[in-house]
Amino acid sequence: MANNMVYDIAIVGGGLAGLALSIQSAKAGFSVVLFEKEQYPFHKVCGEYISLESWDFVENLGVPLSKLQLPIVNKLMVTAPNGNRIEHSLDLGGFGISRYSIDQSLYELAKGLGVRVEAGVKVDDIFFEADIFRVHASVGMIQSRIAVGSFGKRSNLDVKWKRPFILGKQKQLDNFIGVKYHIDIDWPNDLIALHNFKDGYCGISNIEDGKTCLCYLTTANNLKTNGGSIEAMEQTVLKANPYLRDILNKAVHLYETPVTIAQISFERKSLIENHVLMVGDAGGMITPLCGNGMSMALHGSKLAYEAIAPFLRNELSREAMEQEYSNAWSKTFAQRLKVGRLVQRFFGKTWITNLFVAMLKPFPFLVRAIVKQTHGERF
Repeated sequence: MANNMVYDIAIVGGGLAGLALSIQSAKAGFSVVLFEKEQYPFHKVCGEYISLESWDFVENLGVPLSKLQLPIVNKLMVTAPNGNRIEHSLDLGGFGISRYSIDQSLYELAKGLGVRVEAGVKVDDIFFEADIFRVHASVGMIQSRIAVGSFGKRSNLDVKWKRPFILGKQKQLDNFIGVKYHIDIDWPNDLIALHNFKDGYCGISNIEDGKTCLCYLTTANNLKTNGGSIEAMEQTVLKANPYLRDILNKAVHLYETPVTIAQISFERKSLIENHVLMVGDAGGMITPLCGNGMSMALHGSKLAYEAIAPFLRNELSREAMEQEYSNAWSKTFAQRLKVGRLVQRFFGKTWITNLFVAMLKPFPFLVRAIVKQTHGERF
């Protein structure tokens, strides 16, 4: 793979942020290489709900959302472990689509635009020297003017680079696990629910083709105390919530085993690592209970592109580009992430969650305010 060509942009990680950035860049005529360790299409742990703030952007990338007959979600239900519940309309709302489907669509668009996609390829390291990046991958080494890390929640590069959220003492927002199923169940197209249980919560909403996504987050300790068995944990912990018990008992699983991920952290992350721009979850992850990580990844790719393009056209210095991206990202997302981390702390201990839901129930304007704080405007 190694040759003398210097790409404009090398992107490590082919999820929503990486693919969307590659498409924007290729449309502008920049040369792009993208690395993804998996082979498309593939399933990912994800709530698979995208705020409607992203609809126009995704369609402009080339995904014909209007033709896909996707479920439009405009109602929210939140339940406490004791069965108390809040129901509320969503001012903006969202739509459901699986990562298997949307990632594949974006991958095909990127390839069609001339992006060099190296799927099934792992990147070992990225070096910056003499204003050029050298990306070392399992298939060889490439060079680029810009390098972007969009490798998701946790990767081998996070560990290799000793990023602070990896090395630090374990905190309250560290070491979560995520579990996702696609299920067949009678579920309203317009509803997203957040069912809380001891040390975790479960989101459920519809996606394409009449399927339903059920995805939950909990602590690694919950799994450990149930002998490492997901089935046992669901039986003893999740089903303590009567709504979840009913759903889990009725659900028909559409694939044999769940998709899982471990060692998830919601702690603050740096946006620039040795001149590599971090986009999507690699730059900062909003707690899933806020239901907006997919939109943030897409919007983040736009912010990155808007800083990168002037640099590649020699209109900005590298330092100015990095500063512009950091400022735009902080202005757009810092408050959202702060609110997300704050709300996350109320959803953990059973008694706190029960009390929090009970306190919010008589004040729907507070629910609306929290939702608004974790979502953005159309972009």
